[in-house]
Amino acid sequence: MTDLTPAASGPTLYHCTRARSMRPLWTLLELGLPHKLVTMPFPPRVLQKDYLKINPLGTIPCLIDGDVFMTESAGICQYLVERYGPTSLAVRPDEPDYGAYLNWLHRSDATFTFPQTLVLRYTRLEPEERRNPQVAGDYRKWFLARMRSVEEALATREYLCAGRFTIADICVGYAVVLANSLDIQEVFTPNVKRWFDRLAERPAYRKAFDL
Repeated sequence: MTDLTPAASGPTLYHCTRARSMRPLWTLLELGLPHKLVTMPFPPRVLQKDYLKINPLGTIPCLIDGDVFMTESAGICQYLVERYGPTSLAVRPDEPDYGAYLNWLHRSDATFTFPQTLVLRYTRLEPEERRNPQVAGDYRKWFLARMRSVEEALATREYLCAGRFTIADICVGYAVVLANSLDIQEVFTPNVKRWFDRLAERPAYRKAFDL
């Protein structure tokens, strides 16, 4: 039986393999921060019913760190680098790319992952009779159209902002992981592919991908 009890000290991350919780897990590993990882089957609200006592929403991720309770993947990443920094994974308010950094963090989920969850739902999660190829196809196109902003941003830089690897790359990079798992291979436009190949070489990425 999975032990869902939060750690007595330090962060506890509730996780499903390659779900959105991969963002904060990858961040924890890049930081080298001691933590407790609770890995559950997906979706936990169905397959790990006692998880609803921890997170009544039943969603992944969930982070508990003392009195802190969070469920938004990009927000958790931002919390970790600010709470446990200083770290080059964060962009400071006095840096020129701070606005771009925040924009990528929020765009990663609200703009990139959101349409993919509908592709996932209407191609794999719903019962056969409720699946809807038209809805899935429309949201697939929506996702790819919005990913053009990543292709354009990477035309003249190796990383999304601040001239270095940050949690903006982690959060947007996860959208590419999810796209690949959904067989949305068109996501690998030339600049995105070069960037993502660089991300995938990082030891913390490889570990987070497998856990």
